[in-house]
Amino acid sequence: MTYSLAQKTNIPPTIAPYAFMAEEDRCAPRHKVAIPAKMRFSGSSSFPSEVTNISMAGFACDALLQAHPGTRCWLTLPGLAPLEAEVVHRKNSGLGCAFHNMLNPAVLDRYIASYPPRDSVPA
Repeated sequence: MTYSLAQKTNIPPTIAPYAFMAEEDRCAPRHKVAIPAKMRFSGSSSFPSEVTNISMAGFACDALLQAHPGTRCWLTLPGLAPLEAEVVHRKNSGLGCAFHNMLNPAVLDRYIASYPPRDSVPA
């Protein structure tokens, strides 16, 4: 894989491989969820967060703290050890992150079934 496209699009080299994979391989669909979680950036304490969408490759979450793309982080989902990830983008109060190792499909299915998005939760 060459990074000449990264230079033309101003994608930082640290996230270029993920950016190319995300553009070329949409085999990991995103699922809307509402998972209470904890997040920790490298060198800081953990803080509460909510995962709003998840796939085998990554997740988006509401985060009170912001981080720049390329920042290493760890996401702790209920019942799992912390999962290493990297911030890919940030928008308003949310972050999009790529898992260091893909999430197991059975684990993903469990979270999708157990934590539906807030819009579909009965009142």
